Amino acid sequence: MATEEAVFEAVKEIIDPEVGINIVDMGLIYGVDIDNDTVNITMTLTSPGCPAGGQLINGTQHVAQQLEGVDEVNINVVWTPRWTPEMMTEEAKDELGIF
Repeated sequence: MATEEAVFEAVKEIIDPEVGINIVDMGLIYGVDIDNDTVNITMTLTSPGCPAGGQLINGTQHVAQQLEGVDEVNINVVWTPRWTPEMMTEEAKDELGIF
C-alpha cells in the first residue's frame, strides 16, 4: 500500500514547465488521501487558464499510478483556496528570487 509520503515524493518529478519547479514545491498539491488501493489527490493550478494544466494533471495521475499497491488515482482540481506564490516552499521561492 502506498503512503502519503510516497505519493508526495513521486509527484515531485512533475515539473511546472513555465517555472521549472516541481508541483509539490510550487504548493500545487493540497492533499493526498489514500483509501486502500485508491489514491485521491487534491491539487490546484496557478490559474484556471494555466496552459500546462492538462500536462500537470495527467503527469500527476501517471506517476502516482506507478506506485506499488495503487490501482486507481483520482485527481480533484480545486480553485479554493486560490494558489498564490506564498504557497511555495522556501526553496522554490529562493530559486525564483521571491522574498
